[in-house]
Amino acid sequence: MKRLKVLKSLVVAMIVFLGLSLTSCNNDRYEPVAVKLSDVNGNYKARLITSQGGKFNEKLIDFVAKDTIITFKDFPVREIVKTVVTDPVKADTALAHIAKIEYKLNYKSKLNVDQNVVELTFEPKTLVFQIPVDGVTKNAVVKMVAKQKGFFVGYDWSVRFGLEAEKITVDGVDLTPYQTIKYDIPISVKN
Repeated sequence: MKRLKVLKSLVVAMIVFLGLSLTSCNNDRYEPVAVKLSDVNGNYKARLITSQGGKFNEKLIDFVAKDTIITFKDFPVREIVKTVVTDPVKADTALAHIAKIEYKLNYKSKLNVDQNVVELTFEPKTLVFQIPVDGVTKNAVVKMVAKQKGFFVGYDWSVRFGLEAEKITVDGVDLTPYQTIKYDIPISVKN
């Protein structure tokens, strides 16, 4: 009989303890850290998805956001070169001889407190570089556009945006026919 009372007392004590421990969970709510415009600044490693027509390519790239400029130290130009130089062997040879191409993307930022994001409105510049083919250097001018805003997301501290190579001009002549090349960065991680 004495053992039964002790056992009942232990069970009641455990139920009370569990009840009290679960009530403390009611106050655990996610409180997001409010973003500031300066939070965009930093070094990022990003997943880049490049698409043209039905072809997709995915790779990791790095970029730096500082003040109002995103800088790519090595902008991916593989699809552009393969569009200009249609022979795959010559295109690969040209890519091997092209140095890293730096591209700077200007943006304006605006704080969206309700969504806890910084909205990025881009002002792309043309991308200009040279492509060596069969001993001749071709001057490529690529008109870059951003049709949508980008975002710095406060939830995971990432930057998300997209660009398009809308038109390519080689030695003053527009490439025709031409399929737009899209550069999408659906997620990036701040280093």
